[in-house]
Amino acid sequence: MTTTAQQVRAWKGPAVLSFGFRPFFFGGALWAAISMVLWVPMLAGYLALPTAFDPVSWHAHEFLFGYLGAVVAGFLMTAVPNWTGRLPVVGWPLAMLFALWLAGRLAVTVSAHLPTLAVAVVDLAMPAALSAMIGREIIAGRNWRNLPVFAALIALLFANALFHWEAAAGAYAAQGFGLRLGLAAALMMIALVGGRIVPSFTRNWLVRQGEGRLPVPPMQRFDKVALAVFLAALVLWVLLPDAAVSGFALILAGLLHLLRLLRWRGERTGGEALVWVLHAGYLFLPLGALALGAELVLPGMFGLAAAQHLWMAGGIGLMTIAVMTRATLGHTGRQLTANRGTVVLYALLIMAVLGRFVAGMQPQHALWLYDISGLAWCAAYAMFCLLYGPLLLLRR
Repeated sequence: MTTTAQQVRAWKGPAVLSFGFRPFFFGGALWAAISMVLWVPMLAGYLALPTAFDPVSWHAHEFLFGYLGAVVAGFLMTAVPNWTGRLPVVGWPLAMLFALWLAGRLAVTVSAHLPTLAVAVVDLAMPAALSAMIGREIIAGRNWRNLPVFAALIALLFANALFHWEAAAGAYAAQGFGLRLGLAAALMMIALVGGRIVPSFTRNWLVRQGEGRLPVPPMQRFDKVALAVFLAALVLWVLLPDAAVSGFALILAGLLHLLRLLRWRGERTGGEALVWVLHAGYLFLPLGALALGAELVLPGMFGLAAAQHLWMAGGIGLMTIAVMTRATLGHTGRQLTANRGTVVLYALLIMAVLGRFVAGMQPQHALWLYDISGLAWCAAYAMFCLLYGPLLLLRR
């Protein structure tokens, strides 16, 4: 029987098409940097793209459904063969899927010159194809424990469609139902997958260091309760984004996930950035829930956009870059340790998140904080492309 390794080695074409994480991690990181380079002058009024979306909605869409869509594709196309024991997609089929993602980025960016329906169809083609492929593999492999991850993927696809519908109807899609649903789906995916990999990778590293106290094993009863409460709080927020009851639910969920994170012994991982960054990325899930919940209960504390960016730039941005760096090193045969450049890019991304959060609370200083945050974000993803691009594009 052909194995995953044999399937990958059988591909004799470009190395970038030998596994799903390669084109999507590099393409996603490059787009994260490029889209921010475009967004900063758009925010200042110096640039106008030929997109039918308003500038803020374009920015939100291209992060949540553009960048994140690429990272999710790269991660799932690499992880699902391990989960199911089935073969990965490599070669020209992988190239076609990546081409669909590129077409979506182009279509949304120049959507002012294209029919609205055509833009939506082109942009939704890649996540729809990915969902069909992942669903087929999970069902064929009878990998029922990962059905919740598949459900989050479907919710992300549906949210993207709603975002297009709201934008076409003239609504402010950046604060619409589609964005909230997409963000909730992404956060649940991080809570599910992060709840497995963070304690597992931490345990592996601590065992090698000879540490005595190890993380609580993943998916205990407490974890399941915390996940259920988080899901309920997110559903309330999606449906009732301004209600105090949503705020109280988010605060409860935030406290539970803060306790969940403390059970994973992150305070003992300072010696390896590849490990502590996973804890730092997950930390922004409860911090975002607490900040957004507090804002809903007592409006004016942080600002809705600032609190929400703890989830988007922090929880999603930092957790994805943590997974991308670790997966790239592991799957290209490199030692699982962060070099100085990797530590710097982590620090830059954290700086970008904190700068954007403070800007929401200090509107008198917002413009220069926006600039610092945007520059730090661009520098972090540019460093990822420079440091990890050769491994993703060239190394077998």
